Amino acid sequence: MLSVQENLPVEFSEELLAKFAEVVSRYPAGRQKSALIPILHLVQAEYGWLSTDAMDKVAAYLQIRPIEVYEVATFYTMFFLKPQGRYVLEVCRTGPCCLVGAEKIMKHIEKRLGVKEGEVTEDGLFSWRGVECLAACGYGPVLQIGPEYTYYEKLTEESVDQLIETLRNKAKEA
Repeated sequence: MLSVQENLPVEFSEELLAKFAEVVSRYPAGRQKSALIPILHLVQAEYGWLSTDAMDKVAAYLQIRPIEVYEVATFYTMFFLKPQGRYVLEVCRTGPCCLVGAEKIMKHIEKRLGVKEGEVTEDGLFSWRGVECLAACGYGPVLQIGPEYTYYEKLTEESVDQLIETLRNKAKEA
């Protein structure tokens, strides 16, 4: 994943543009706007978030107005509108998970990482946030890590600490 700083211009690679073309080809001629969400996913997977410049370039590619891209990107919580950590820990914060300790897990993550919800650790590795239902109510508390959306279930403070260390080690190896 490339890291794009705020306010820096974005240039889509030929490889990424080829993926865009494949996605657009799935839809009838003149209906390229239907490819917007999959293309935003591709951009976010490449850069880690959706800058205004990236969204403007998606609009130009799809031949739609930039506001049409902004409307979609700001509506869906799966899209990040500011830089995130390499690993975004998304903790389910709905009723069933809270009943079994999700709020305690979120407080522990904040303390362990030393950043508040939505912030990025100094090393750029982690950010975290509470999200709505992850559809794993019987396994709570649960969190997911994108972009693969790997689930971690029945969390404890100890299992969260182990996960964070595993991810730190994985980043060192990369």
